[in-house]
Amino acid sequence: MARFEILDSGTAPLGTGAAAADMLFELGMMYSVGRDVPVDLVSAHKFFNLAAVKGNTEAIRLRREIANQMSESEIAAAQRAARDWLRSNGAAPATAMAA
Repeated sequence: MARFEILDSGTAPLGTGAAAADMLFELGMMYSVGRDVPVDLVSAHKFFNLAAVKGNTEAIRLRREIANQMSESEIAAAQRAARDWLRSNGAAPATAMAA
């Protein structure tokens, strides 16, 4: 049996398809509620954004909800982080990532 560890969620390879979208969604949930990590709305928005790009529709709603609690500069930082994550993981960035 193989063992897979994610030491850094910013560089973890998650693959494609529904499984990747679900994993990104779970990371967004983890950061939005502080499950095993401190609450970090920028990271939560980033992961919900990535999950939405990969097809998770619930992530769209939660990304909007999180954005209502963030400043414009925090949203911009989350969008930059999502674009950087896509670039570093071999995916082309979405042309317009929503807030």
